[in-house]
Amino acid sequence: MQMMTAPDALSQSISAAILNLLLRHHRTTDPTPAPAEAFPHQLRGIAAFVRDGAPIVFTLPGFACKSPNPAKVLGHLPDQGERLSLSFLDTLCTEIQRLHAPGARVIICSDGHVFGDLIGVPDDHIDAYTDELRTQIGQLGLKRLCVFDLRDVLGNLPHPAKRAHVHDRYAPALDDLRAEIHTDNNTLALYRGITRFLVEDTAQWPGTRSALQRACRQRAYGVIQRSRAWGNLIAEHHPNAVRLSIHPQPVGAPKFGIRLLDAPDAWTTPWHSAALLRADGTWTLMPRTKAAGLGRLVHLDGKPSHFQQV
Repeated sequence: MQMMTAPDALSQSISAAILNLLLRHHRTTDPTPAPAEAFPHQLRGIAAFVRDGAPIVFTLPGFACKSPNPAKVLGHLPDQGERLSLSFLDTLCTEIQRLHAPGARVIICSDGHVFGDLIGVPDDHIDAYTDELRTQIGQLGLKRLCVFDLRDVLGNLPHPAKRAHVHDRYAPALDDLRAEIHTDNNTLALYRGITRFLVEDTAQWPGTRSALQRACRQRAYGVIQRSRAWGNLIAEHHPNAVRLSIHPQPVGAPKFGIRLLDAPDAWTTPWHSAALLRADGTWTLMPRTKAAGLGRLVHLDGKPSHFQQV
């Protein structure tokens, strides 16, 4: 058996300690917590940066755009939910720096334009959302975060052309995806979760509920195809990064699900909800209409920000 050298042993120890920080915020539907050793993909990725004495790079697809359903969100721009989530990610990088002096950084891979047409959000709203994300990162002094979107890859091409390029080059075939959904429980759970979100995000529908569900099931295939395509594009542009996910991920998966804020279920995100400041000083996420029944609306810089429990 080959003996592990002292530097390798040290890098493995540091990597496990870093992963244990992440495990405090693991977003998963697995009922039983797992040790760091159960995540070989992440341990290998982190250890490579540690051995090189380099900042650990994480990629996080998400922060796409606000839900188009006004019953769920305060508007189409980032608000307190995003600010809290961005600050959390920057703080996590600070905590990593205590274990690994070069620290870490998170590349937020904003994917709104990738499937904006499938979720019913105008491209100008997506641009405004992503631009405001960058503004908030600067205003909050979050130097360990940056935003990456399709404009960084395809410049000023029309949005439909960008989507077509990404889909044609990087997306899996529809028949292959359908077969996977029928054979893999995790993909099936993702499909059902996205279908549910699409149904909930539809504010106005002229037809029946069953017709809406059929339409959303079809669109869910496209959302997953484009999401996979975006992931493949990110891997091409950031090949060594450790991949995080805002979706629940099983133990040992290549992607590590991370929970940004407290929420009632493992699928809720800041861009599908509003933030509520509870009476005890803690934050949670919930639909805007529910939060409005529990607290008063707070504005910051003249914009709706969050609710405060009364």
